Amino acid sequence: MSGSEEQNKANQEKFHEEMKKTVEKAKNMTPEELKMKYKGIVYPSLLCSEATFKALELFEAREDDVLIITYPKCGTNWSIQILHQMLFELHNKEPTIAHAMLEFGKPEKYEDLKQKPSPRLIASHISYENTPKSFFEKKTKILVILRNPKDAAVSYYHFTNNNPVLPTYSSWDLFFKDFISGDVMYGSYFDYMLGWEKQIDDGNILILTFEDMKADLCVEMRKICDFYGINLTDEQLQKVEEKSTFKSMKEKSSDTHGNLANAFFRKGEIGDWKSLFTEEQSKEVDANFEKYLAGTRIGEKINYSKYCTF
Repeated sequence: MSGSEEQNKANQEKFHEEMKKTVEKAKNMTPEELKMKYKGIVYPSLLCSEATFKALELFEAREDDVLIITYPKCGTNWSIQILHQMLFELHNKEPTIAHAMLEFGKPEKYEDLKQKPSPRLIASHISYENTPKSFFEKKTKILVILRNPKDAAVSYYHFTNNNPVLPTYSSWDLFFKDFISGDVMYGSYFDYMLGWEKQIDDGNILILTFEDMKADLCVEMRKICDFYGINLTDEQLQKVEEKSTFKSMKEKSSDTHGNLANAFFRKGEIGDWKSLFTEEQSKEVDANFEKYLAGTRIGEKINYSKYCTF
């Protein structure tokens, strides 16, 4: 095992230990205590803090960082796995992986990341407005993954109820009420998407969708390779694809995500929203999409009419 592999394994084990302690702490907290607000947006209080967010504003990005940004439950772990495998195939060694989201943990984590070798693989759920300015100043390439709002909402509902550090909901209807009003972790789906709509012409941002990745992963992976300048052979890409299927990731999830494996890897399907949405709720999301995203390029990429009608 190489030095970078050993370091990543040690970081992963440390992360799992920290998560165990966090889960134990969460057992004695109320749903409201599990939330915190920063600049008007709700975040998980056991994972985020005001001190960390303030330190994050001063984060020193690098031009060769690999940054993945998604709204929760829009393909985060999938895209991390893909980029991880691509970088491994390219360099024949483990890349530096920032375990957990960039905004999670204590402020000193950024000093630790500062010492890590490039390329650093970093993921986050933060909005465009709260993304550290240095990423844009350094012209770091950012991969943004979108997912249709109805599937994202249903996946988010199951995730929050299966993740002990997040507040649980006694019913889908209660969760939907918070989702549509933007009173969930990371705020309104629609506001979040509008933030990236403003940056869609930035040549350093690649926007893909969960649905297109499910339809033809090989084509979307080629786009990622072209974007980051990752030159892989067809054989190498096939290896990446094999290790990045939902089945493959779920089988290894107890190693990668410990006791929270089932929360992170449930179905990974398109159209699961139909199992929970009422017709009235569906129309409410339709109205929000029409109000905020219809006619935008982000809205066009989401392909709402194909994936969000009964």
